[in-house]
Amino acid sequence: MNKQEILAFISKNPGFHLATVEGDQPRCRGMFLYRADENGIVFHTGTMKDVYAQIAKNPKAELCFNDYQNGVQVRVAGKLTELTGNAIKDEVSAHPTREFVRKWRAAGLFKDFYNDFKVYCLKGGKAVVWTMATNFAPKEYIAL
Repeated sequence: MNKQEILAFISKNPGFHLATVEGDQPRCRGMFLYRADENGIVFHTGTMKDVYAQIAKNPKAELCFNDYQNGVQVRVAGKLTELTGNAIKDEVSAHPTREFVRKWRAAGLFKDFYNDFKVYCLKGGKAVVWTMATNFAPKEYIAL
């Protein structure tokens, strides 16, 4: 896969696993992609979550996207940066796929939405594609 094919794969498989580190303990959880394009891989969380504290302390992470039906996995490693500003937070929360964020916001789960809702981007990472056919082959990294 090339860069464009990887971004298309990620966009088509928006549920992913995010790995971070807490002290010397790896942590992994399921997340939901906002978008993946030339500007990076974008997702969000809240300051009340452990993942927020882990990213704040160590922004290095790995994202794992899977197409279970076709047996393909794409892992992307890199450094997360926070996208600041209210405009991106409004954009994300207004998106049709983010009704759940609007419900959380309306329910008051964010004490201060613009401070508690965090949007992150992984740009310039490196991706590796895995399949059973390439299981024992040397890894080939694709720059994103």
